Amino acid sequence: MSEISQFEARISAALERIGRAVSAAEERAETAGAPEGAATAGLEAETARLSAALEAEKASNHQLEERVKAIHERQEGHVAALEQEVETLRRQLADHDRGMQTLRAVNAQLRENNAALRGANSEGVGDPALIDAGMRAELEALKAARSAEATELDAILAELKAVMARVPGAQQSGEA
Repeated sequence: MSEISQFEARISAALERIGRAVSAAEERAETAGAPEGAATAGLEAETARLSAALEAEKASNHQLEERVKAIHERQEGHVAALEQEVETLRRQLADHDRGMQTLRAVNAQLRENNAALRGANSEGVGDPALIDAGMRAELEALKAARSAEATELDAILAELKAVMARVPGAQQSGEA
């Protein structure tokens, strides 16, 4: 952005020089008593030179504006990609948290059933309903553990895919 300001300052300075050159040429023509055509030719040459310099500065300014625009668009693309990555990580964290809560609840139920089974066994009474409830709780604990592991594997795979997408040429060799 400071380059644009510099170019604007240079353009303004060029316009001021044009104005001074016109004034100086008019003064020389008046004081020297030179024919008006000679002063006009010199003035036109100076104006043409300064106009060319002005056009060059405008072209340079336009190029800088295009560069700034390209940088801004690229930055917006990076920000959008980062926002998407953050959203994916939040979703994975929420899935993992739900899996962990389920696992904790099932493990608490399993501990309760095991305590009841130990109590029944210490009294010498084998209660089939307690054994069945214990087996169901253990099965639920195993399902919850597998679900938590699957969620964790999905998170790992998503991260690996993101890393592979950032590596140039990785998809070509991975698809072949």
